[in-house]
Amino acid sequence: MPTYAYACTQCGHRFDAVQTFSDATLTECPECGGQLRKQYGSVGVTFNGSGFYRTDSRAGKGGGAGGAEAKPATSSKSEAKASPASSGT
Repeated sequence: MPTYAYACTQCGHRFDAVQTFSDATLTECPECGGQLRKQYGSVGVTFNGSGFYRTDSRAGKGGGAGGAEAKPATSSKSEAKASPASSGT
């Protein structure tokens, strides 16, 4: 559930409220009964884990050549693993 920041326009009291998206916006200050105003601030967003990066689509970094070299190396490793298993049977 999101947390919303509120500030009173009369007394300046500030507080946070945890509300669902369907809850109505708070309008009355719990301290003085004045009018509340929702506060908006910058939100820090962090993407963790593997994913897409800004440099993924750039051709100048050698991404196309590096990807082509990695595929034959992977297939030769799988062939090397398959041969001893088949000869052992």
